[in-house]
Amino acid sequence: MVLPVMLRTSALTGRLVQRAVAAVVICVLGCLGCLGDLAGIGQLAPAHAQEAAADSEPYDVLIVNGRIVDGSGNPWFHGELAIRGDRIVRVARSIAGAAKHKLDANGMVVAPGFIDVHSHSDFLLLEDGAAQSKIRQGVTTEVLGEGSSPGPFGGKLGPRTVTVQGEPRKLQTLPDYFQAVEQAGIATNVATYVGLNNVWQHVMGESFDRPSADQLAEMGRLVDEAMQAGALGLSSQVMMPPGSLATTEEIIALCKVVRRSHGIYSTHIRNEGGGVFESVKEAIEIGRQSGVSVDVIHLKIADERLWGRMDEVVKLIQDAREEGLNVQANVYPYTRGNNNLASIIPPWAHEGGTQQLLARLRDPEQRKRLKRDIASGDIAGWYNHYTAVGSDWSRILVSGDNRFKGLTMDRVMALRTEGKRRTAEELLDELFDYLIEEGGSVSAVYAHHTEDDMMLALRQPWCSVGSDGSAYAIEGPLRRGNPHPRNFGAFPRVLGKYVRERPLLQLEDAVRKMTSLNAAKAGLRGRGTLREGAYADVVVFDPAAVADRATYTQPFQYPVGIKHVLVNGELVLADGEHTGKRPGRALRRD
Repeated sequence: MVLPVMLRTSALTGRLVQRAVAAVVICVLGCLGCLGDLAGIGQLAPAHAQEAAADSEPYDVLIVNGRIVDGSGNPWFHGELAIRGDRIVRVARSIAGAAKHKLDANGMVVAPGFIDVHSHSDFLLLEDGAAQSKIRQGVTTEVLGEGSSPGPFGGKLGPRTVTVQGEPRKLQTLPDYFQAVEQAGIATNVATYVGLNNVWQHVMGESFDRPSADQLAEMGRLVDEAMQAGALGLSSQVMMPPGSLATTEEIIALCKVVRRSHGIYSTHIRNEGGGVFESVKEAIEIGRQSGVSVDVIHLKIADERLWGRMDEVVKLIQDAREEGLNVQANVYPYTRGNNNLASIIPPWAHEGGTQQLLARLRDPEQRKRLKRDIASGDIAGWYNHYTAVGSDWSRILVSGDNRFKGLTMDRVMALRTEGKRRTAEELLDELFDYLIEEGGSVSAVYAHHTEDDMMLALRQPWCSVGSDGSAYAIEGPLRRGNPHPRNFGAFPRVLGKYVRERPLLQLEDAVRKMTSLNAAKAGLRGRGTLREGAYADVVVFDPAAVADRATYTQPFQYPVGIKHVLVNGELVLADGEHTGKRPGRALRRD
């Protein structure tokens, strides 16, 4: 009986020893893998050696001697990055092998190309796809849509006619737009939401009537069609008509359509002033009842009466997240926003479209009502830009392309009245006349929120960066008006002012907020990180020099410190100069 027992014991001991040895090997390899991941490598050195031995084909681009900030938020490391075609194929401390093009990033940061999660470049890209003011910021992907989107058109909204390579073309669907930008040639990638304004006006036109069940179902069909075509989700601008006409319940119904395609809801909330708390709660409730993730566009408190209460807004979002709701936000790093002077006009006066608005502005009796409403701001749910800036015309700057561009409205009023003293009511008459002269639309910049509130929002781990800007240029046809400086400097401003000078953010977290966080919330797979297999959207910048230069009165200035930008593996910005290449693509949600 002794021998069988000994044999069984020996066999059992052998198996235990084998398992122990295997566990030790796995542990050691796992630890090495962890070290590799912490360094941003993700693979062990032997895999690199095997690949180098097996594949002697030169890399298309090799970036050497840089500080790799991979977009994940992990600490930077000294390393190199290799690209073949449109993909990153190696990220390591050192990469052997030949390359067709080598970029020396000594003293520089190598990061994923920035993803502008809130952009308005829709139709400027069809005028000039070079996207100068975005590429020079390090932006490689623009996400379009804030209520309005580059499709769908048609129905009561009518088609949109654009020019592509000198030929007129009608846009009706998002695929029409995707095809147009790719044919025209664009330097940045573009992705887009489907806008609530588009689907609403497609069905309802300029009417303020309530939609019937069938009309709401038709809106849902349009949203679903756009989602199937690759839209990221539904975007809304519910501060002004037509978006403000939609009820919470109607938006929830449309978001349930979005949920079927795993999209998100991106919203410019109804009221960023006195109603900011209720408006954030509404956005959260839409996410709760529809089951979609929510991204609040340019989170702010834009009313001096509530400045300093951003902690309460943050708590609303944080509480929702702790409940299990995926609610996030983005900001632009400035304390002034951009809207139209027409936003000072109460919502009811916009019914019927621009021509009806102009008719009301000309009508003496309607003017009396308009003045009462503007002065009091006493309209439920309406965010009154005039009272939000303390009825102070000096805090409104004309950015539209007209004879008063670049002037504050107090200067405009003085010029219009030849310096004669005017009452508050008489100055509103000047506003109405100015809008009439400009066809009902004058773009303006409003000084309406504080840096302390903005910085508190920006520090939150769920708050990312977007410009709320467009792809302008400092010369040529896209040098127009007096646009907000964010069009030229939003991303470098974060790196220069809020990483290096303040500092508010660590470098790695700032890059995360401009790359992988935006990619994750929008559902852009393969973008926003530097890893093997990802698309080769890359920016190389000087952390000691990067800074914005654009100002409110002198906006046409490109930033400094952005050295190289690659889009889909092609060098679009080389040594700070645009190469003219346009390798951008229309990105569709997976």
